[in-house]
Parts: sequence; C-alpha cells; structure tokens
Amino acid sequence: MKKIKILFVAALATVLGGNLSVSAQGKYGADSANCVLYLSYYKEYYKQKNYDSALPNWRKAYNICPPTASQNLFIDGASMMRRQIQKTSDPQAKKALIDTLIRIQDTRAKYYPKYAVTAMNNKGLDMSNYLKDNPKVLYDGLNEIIASNGAEIKPSLLLFDLNAAIQLYQKNELGAEEVIKTYQNNMNILASASAGKDEAHLQEYDKVKSDIEGLFINSKVASCDNLIALFTPRYEQSPTDTSLVKNIVRMMSSTENCTDNELYLKAATSMYQLDPSAQSAYFLFRLNSSRGNVDDAIKYMNEAISSTDIDDATRANYNYELATFCVKNGKDVTGYEAAQNAMEIDPSLAGKCYYLMGTIWGTVQCGGDEISSRAHFWVAVDYMQKAKNADASLTEDCNNMIRQYSVYFPKTADAFMYDLTDGNAYSVNCKGLHASTTVRTQK
Repeated sequence: MKKIKILFVAALATVLGGNLSVSAQGKYGADSANCVLYLSYYKEYYKQKNYDSALPNWRKAYNICPPTASQNLFIDGASMMRRQIQKTSDPQAKKALIDTLIRIQDTRAKYYPKYAVTAMNNKGLDMSNYLKDNPKVLYDGLNEIIASNGAEIKPSLLLFDLNAAIQLYQKNELGAEEVIKTYQNNMNILASASAGKDEAHLQEYDKVKSDIEGLFINSKVASCDNLIALFTPRYEQSPTDTSLVKNIVRMMSSTENCTDNELYLKAATSMYQLDPSAQSAYFLFRLNSSRGNVDDAIKYMNEAISSTDIDDATRANYNYELATFCVKNGKDVTGYEAAQNAMEIDPSLAGKCYYLMGTIWGTVQCGGDEISSRAHFWVAVDYMQKAKNADASLTEDCNNMIRQYSVYFPKTADAFMYDLTDGNAYSVNCKGLHASTTVRTQK
C-alpha cells in the first residue's frame, strides 16, 4: 500500500502541476484528485493481477472520473466485469454485472469514437456470451451493432444474430420472412467485409459463411416458395456469381420438393458453366432427365463421360445409364453407341448392354419390303442370345424377348420370293443402325 501511495503522490503532482483550480476543469473532472488517486490504485493492483483489490478502486474511479479520463478505465473494467460474471452465481448480481459490462462498451464507443467499432464488436461478443437465453434482447442488440459497424463487424456476430432470429422464429416471435431477411442481409455484409482480406482472414470469413448457410438450411425456416422469392432477383442480378449459384443449389437441394423449378435448373446450369466437373455435369443430366429435357440431359451426360476426373468404372456406368435413358426416350443410335462404349470399358456389363442393344433393334421401326421391314428382328434375337451367353441371370428375360421377336420373322414363302433361305447372310441398315445377321423364317 505504501508503494501505491507513493505512486499516487507522483501522479497527482504531475496531473495537478501545482494549480488545482486549473486542473479541476481538465480531463480528470471536478474531483481530479480522487479521480487520479483511484485510477492509480486500481491500475497498480490490476498490473499485479490482484483483481479482487483492483475492482473496488476501479469502481470508485469509474464513478468519480469523467469518461475522458482514461480509455483504459473501460478496457480494464470490461475485463474485470467478465471475471466477476464468471465467478457470480446469483442471477440478480450476474444481471447487474452484465448490464454494467454492456454500458462500459457503449460509453467507450461514445467517448472514444476512433475505437467505437472495436467497442461495439466487443459488446456483441459479450452479449452473445451472456445473453444466450434472451434471444429477443440479443437479436435486437446485435442488429444495432451490425447496422453501426457494417462491413467492419466481427464475422461471428453475424452467425450469432441469425441464430437468435431462428430461436425467435421457433418461439413464434419472429416470422419466416424476417429470418430470411436476416440471413440475406448478413450474407451480403459478409461478402462486403471479406473483400480485400488476406488469406488468413478469408479462411475465417469462409468458415463463418459456411456456418451461416448450414444453420439456415438446418433450421428449415424457408419454404421452397420463400427461397425462390429470395434468390430469384439475386440470381437475375448476378448469374455468374459462383458463390451465389452454389448457395442456391445447395439450399434448394436441402429443401424438400424444391428442385423442380426454373430457378433451380438455371442455378445448377450456371454452377456447371462456372465450375465444370463430371459430378456437376452428371447432376444436370439427372435434373434434365427428370424434367423431360432429353437433348439437354444427353448433352450433360456426354460431358460427364468425357471428363478426365472420373475413373473407368464410373465412365462405364455413366455410359450404361445413358444407354438406358436413350432407349426409354427413342434415341436409338445414341443409346446403341453408349451401350457399346460401356461394355468396351467394363466387360462385366456386356450382358446388360447386349440386352439393351437387342431392345433397341427390337423396337426400331424399319421401312421397306416384307423382308427389310422385319429383318431387324433377326438382329434383336442375335443380341438377346449374346446377352444370355454373357450373363446367365438374364436368360429368362432374354428367352421371353426371343419368343416375342421370333413371331415377327418373315414366312418361308415370303423369303423365297426374295431368293432368301434360312442361314443366308443378310445386312440390315435401319434408322442409322447397321448390323450383319442371318435369315430366319417362320416354319
């Protein structure tokens, strides 16, 4: 204590400079002697980390000194308030300490405008830590801080703000539109705040961005209609914003029954154009095929197949899936070629591919005379024979198809009129398909 008193005398002499009447009107206020006294007392204890002794002296300095006396009065005071909050179990006492902490940050921001952003960010963090159970107060307080700090906001406060909004929504105290608006506003601020930041800071912003998106998706606040209303104008304004289109696809994919709409299709297409990959091309194949956009579906599947970032097994399966799709949608030549490619890459698919090729030949409509219009059934049977030879599990299905196709073989008499008999070689050309086969007739 003696040491502290000596320090006080030195400090007081410096401050007063022998002219109390003049200094009384200075930064230390009307009671400058006691202001300097308790500033010195608390600071010395604080430096020694003797916070229990520092706190009562700080309180006296806080009550006596004008706010302009020392910014450290607020910085150190906030630190000691947090310590006291952690130590206090009484709810009323804790509430009073929290109120004091928040008031300290507000006062610092008011009287030290150069550090207002820091003070408000600290206030937001304190509110997020100590007012978790009061989402209304937290939400309103964070919104004021966000509005004040703008792009200089601490990124995590944007996440805490959205979380408070979702809590209020779950308590029926806030509407879905307001939550969506909060999400949109905070994402826009985050995008502005991250501009020009170095790599280390960008990682922090990207992490918060991912957390905000995940929180919003998992909250199930937004209906598909709400998402369409939210994102349509943003997409129309920035269709080449990679981050935006990925966000739209991710959020709408995670929302029930929200992929069968034009916005989703446009965003998914933009995502592929901006960042092409086999996976995104395949995704667009599935999306367009489900919507009946046959030509677009085939285009995207071919792009997925041509990609260098898939292995042979995947490429073979993609070809087989394309062949199946084409058979169902009347794209015979494309389907036939895809089936050929699939089994060339992966011979284990030969049985299923031969079956598809036989199906194509069996359903194609060929013109011409009595023989030309029926010859494609010979080829169809040939492929069904190959299919069951390659994959015994297909035997029953293949035999059924063989019986169906054989009914359409030309009669012996009709073949004779064209100088054809069983076993003769025959070339078939029909709708872009070509094959060599042998003549077979109905006995």
